[in-house]
Amino acid sequence: MRSEAAAQPGGLERFVSAGKGRGLRARRRYAVGELLFSCPAYTAVLTVSERGSHCDGCFARKEGLSKCGRCKQAFYCNVECQKEDWPMHKLECSAMCAFGQNWNPSETVRLTARILAKQRTHPERTQSEKLLGVKEFESHLDKLDNEKRELIQNDIAALHHFYSKHLEYPDNAALVVLFAQVNCNGFTIEDEELSHLGSAIFPDVALMNHSCCPNVIVTYKGTLAEVRAVKEIEPGEEVFTSYIDLLYPTEDRNDRLKDSYFFNCDCRECITKEKDKEKLEIRKLSDPPSAEMVRDMIKYARNVIEEFRRAKHYKSPSELLEICELSLDKMGAVFGDSNVYMLHMMYQAMGVCLYVQDWEGALCYGQKIIRPYSKHYPSYSLNVASMWLKLGRLYMALENRTAGVKALKRAIAIMEVAHGKDHPYVSEIKKELEDH
Repeated sequence: MRSEAAAQPGGLERFVSAGKGRGLRARRRYAVGELLFSCPAYTAVLTVSERGSHCDGCFARKEGLSKCGRCKQAFYCNVECQKEDWPMHKLECSAMCAFGQNWNPSETVRLTARILAKQRTHPERTQSEKLLGVKEFESHLDKLDNEKRELIQNDIAALHHFYSKHLEYPDNAALVVLFAQVNCNGFTIEDEELSHLGSAIFPDVALMNHSCCPNVIVTYKGTLAEVRAVKEIEPGEEVFTSYIDLLYPTEDRNDRLKDSYFFNCDCRECITKEKDKEKLEIRKLSDPPSAEMVRDMIKYARNVIEEFRRAKHYKSPSELLEICELSLDKMGAVFGDSNVYMLHMMYQAMGVCLYVQDWEGALCYGQKIIRPYSKHYPSYSLNVASMWLKLGRLYMALENRTAGVKALKRAIAIMEVAHGKDHPYVSEIKKELEDH
């Protein structure tokens, strides 16, 4: 079932933020853990790999879902969820039957098709657009390079190829704008272990500007986005979220922001760079590495991270694990164990171990990661919570109940602030503790 009406953003206002354009500002005080507002998805799409374990309509995770009688590929909690999702699912249902194994539009294309359908059936403002309308989204069209424009044209071609039956298209120029808007304003929905569940549009959430020192965090309850304070927020303060993974040093964060969102961050963290030295920890040696050696190793680390990202699409788990182990060995000659590039590759190695069900291997990497994560990430980080959660479940699977209970309680402590005490994920983890 879909969530009830969203919390009203009554203590908040849209305003013009100096140097940032539109923004969101608090009109009253918010305590840590307090819900500022919630926003139902304007539209959302479940990722293909989660079909069968989550409802295509409301994203609820449960067993015994009913499949669509036509395509046999979409799954729902009940008839109500299926009926509610039909205006969106019908865009794909017959096409999936017709194309069979060749039906493979990207998630961005699938989400954009749903936006076009929604704009046609609901031209009026929706409950998701109390503060910002989808048509107001920034596209940054003038900042797109040729490569990004070519990718958008590929997406437009796929949209026409897979969705010609049920969609009326605007002209090519309008589609370029829409895809550019989706690329800058779309959200990825993740579960409690930060596994990808799908993509969605949350217009009011998209109003918030970025900071590497955010005072709120966005979590998801099905297809409802919830925004909670992770720092005390005073009246008149701007509300900031983070658009990116905050593990990395200032230069890397700003490279990512520039590439994806077309701006550089001027938050306190980016100006002072006070965490960069710890994040780029150098191994303590009697003969310390030269500045040039450190620069070269940082360059190598960035390259191997990109190499691994590409390799995940075609290499076997054993080959991927080898990339991780070789790179960790090489970087370890210069970097300390809490260096973020070391942590990145340890995290990838842990993921491979989990995939092949090597629980001891995964636990070994997780134990090395958790303390530096707790130091590098802000308080109430979902990355830290999900790592404690994975560790807790690994300890339990390996029958180390004492360590498992401790780790799961650490995860719950963060999630009760970030997700709220009544979130289904929190309830599920508490039940895991009781069952053990």
